[in-house]
Amino acid sequence: MPGYDKIREKTGGHRMKLKVKPDDFIVKEEIKAPILKEGDFKVYLLEKRYWNTLDALQRIAAENGLRLSEIGYGGRKDRYGHTFQYITVRATKNLTTREKNLKLTLMGYLNLPMSPELIAGNHFEITLRALSGEEGRDLIKRGENVKKYGFPNYFDDQRFGSYDKEQGFFAKKLLLGHLNGALKIYLTSIYPEESKEAKERKRFFMANWGNWSVCLEASKTRVEREIFSLLEKEPKNFAGAINLIPKEQLSLYFAAYQGYLYNNLLKEVLLNQGIELRAYPGVVDDYLFYLTLPKKSFTYLKSLMLPTAAQKVPFPNEEVRREYFKILEREGLKSGDFNLRKIRKVYFKSFLRPAVVIPEGFHVGNLVKDELYPGKQKLQLKFFLPRGSYATMLIKALSVNY
Repeated sequence: MPGYDKIREKTGGHRMKLKVKPDDFIVKEEIKAPILKEGDFKVYLLEKRYWNTLDALQRIAAENGLRLSEIGYGGRKDRYGHTFQYITVRATKNLTTREKNLKLTLMGYLNLPMSPELIAGNHFEITLRALSGEEGRDLIKRGENVKKYGFPNYFDDQRFGSYDKEQGFFAKKLLLGHLNGALKIYLTSIYPEESKEAKERKRFFMANWGNWSVCLEASKTRVEREIFSLLEKEPKNFAGAINLIPKEQLSLYFAAYQGYLYNNLLKEVLLNQGIELRAYPGVVDDYLFYLTLPKKSFTYLKSLMLPTAAQKVPFPNEEVRREYFKILEREGLKSGDFNLRKIRKVYFKSFLRPAVVIPEGFHVGNLVKDELYPGKQKLQLKFFLPRGSYATMLIKALSVNY
């Protein structure tokens, strides 16, 4: 990538501890729609710890005899925090739960189901732990810059949970027409949180790839059985097999690669500013951060909206259009590749996303004694971010060294 001569060596800066316990990372969703006294949908506030959103909703659906699709929700929040978000169900139905660390409170009604479009953003209360005095003072100092100049609005590592370091992105394989390779990623990629049995089964699939009858015998999940049953009858029908993957999972795969392309576009735009940048390592690639911005760059970046990749893309200016197509060329792609005629469940749709986000109500507390780490200190942050922006990216921006 050109322009790297202006980037300082990689910094992961501080050795602070994040999300040591759920109350160190409190997230409260704010919605745009007013909650009513009556309506077509009941609105519940879902409060949870140690549950990610999808697992929690699947448990709630199972306990209440519902399909997951009958529960409306806006954002996905991970298990490592104390989170509050809104969900909806038809007014004729009730939701109950008896799970530990999972609470539902009826708030009222809406006339439409909860969706990402109804989220205004999220309020955060985050505690950073195990800080030395010097580290804490550095964070406070960086906080002043983040409060003034914001931070690059990258998609963070959690967007790329489906990325396979050896095989790459599922969606890129798909776009390049490598349907066999895409399917192999889906059925053989191993993730840290999976059970030992699941990891061993995936290794077996990898070792016996192409021997569909043997893979079918080893299958455990419904989707595995459906896919390998199809391939046993039609050994080359990879498009049909991919269409058997649940829509929710396909959406995550598509979003991961869209996020990767967007991040690369944002990095190119920052490099074109000729400003000094710091590299912070990520699971797929480095993130580039500025410490301060000259007035001209700040004025430009704070109002700039960058597009995500699709067949049809709205470009805010010629620079963005030029850099976007350079990235596609580097990836071996063309605009027409995003029209996936053989995949019916999910498609790529472009949307505009702010290049830079400035946190609202940003407040950094005082350094105080950390009761969990003797001899260390902790620091609390409070702020609001619009929908789609990552608090963990703000933490990375705070963490780069001078």
